[in-house]
Amino acid sequence: MNENSIAVNIAMMKIARPPQTLYSLGLGSCIGVAIYDPVAKIGGLLHALLPRIGEFGGEGHSRAKFADSGIEDLVEMLEARGAKRSRLKAKIAGGAAMFALKPGSSIGDIGKRNVQSAVETLKKLGIEIVAQDTGGNKGRTILFDVGTGQLTVRTIDRSVKVI
Repeated sequence: MNENSIAVNIAMMKIARPPQTLYSLGLGSCIGVAIYDPVAKIGGLLHALLPRIGEFGGEGHSRAKFADSGIEDLVEMLEARGAKRSRLKAKIAGGAAMFALKPGSSIGDIGKRNVQSAVETLKKLGIEIVAQDTGGNKGRTILFDVGTGQLTVRTIDRSVKVI
């Protein structure tokens, strides 16, 4: 990371323009959603903990904590700063199975549910997912270059991947 790198922690989202980059450390079952407009050169990153705000009542919670409401808010923020929805592209990473619990446990498949919620929400909003690195059982750190749209994924015990 460098002086132009901006951290996006759990239940947060941030927007940036080049030369800034956005990063999230330690995505386990959380989902990282990078959305960018390649023409306007603006992008944002969401680090969501849970799949759907409606499952938790919504009241008193940060909307960025949830994949569905966080993505909706991130898209609105990008549009308010000059992005065009028709040009938006998305990349997602994370959603690992980090907990060894009984089969069928809703906690055990939270990573999978986070990925599913992100995919469904992006589809509903008409935003194409151009790349993803999801699932597995290892944590990830991601670095999003909003100027190029490149998402660098560092996974424990694996080589660095750029999607």
